[in-house]
Amino acid sequence: YFIDNEDYFQRKAVLSNKEGTFFKDNDERSIFFCRGVLETVKKLGWAPDIIHCHGWFTSLMPLYLKKYYHDDPHFSDAKVVFSAYSRDFEGTLDKKLADKLKFDGFEDEDIKELAGNPVDFENLTKFAFRYADGLIEASDDLPESIAKEIKDSDKPSLEYCDPANCVKTYSDFYDEILEEQSVLAD
Repeated sequence: YFIDNEDYFQRKAVLSNKEGTFFKDNDERSIFFCRGVLETVKKLGWAPDIIHCHGWFTSLMPLYLKKYYHDDPHFSDAKVVFSAYSRDFEGTLDKKLADKLKFDGFEDEDIKELAGNPVDFENLTKFAFRYADGLIEASDDLPESIAKEIKDSDKPSLEYCDPANCVKTYSDFYDEILEEQSVLAD
């Protein structure tokens, strides 16, 4: 399935123009993508056990799952795993991102890390950690502050493993999260 929108995704480039300038609406594109994925899952009648988010573009997905969709039966038992990658972009997203999230009904407390702080790659990634149930080091060259945040977290985490050899490692990690969160029965 593909999430599409003529205004947000009908461009020749994904996140920046050919000169490398970051699109000013990437924050709105991320919101649209995260909401679009979750609404599609609902429409299809799926009730996922694990939702695995990859990278900063999905960093708002854990927030939406834990706060906006928390009472929805499709997602009430879903656990969120967030994979952090090495620096994906330089600069910041729109400083009004917190205000845009408030439009969806989020409270100041829900998004306090995004209000008044630069909405950069590291802050978005750390923000995703707050609402995720499990964390994965998906790059062997994570920024030091992100790697430290994962190591200092009390959430289940997985150190970097070579993608060619980590199918079983990921599967075991998913089972650990589901067992820890009482989703899997003994």
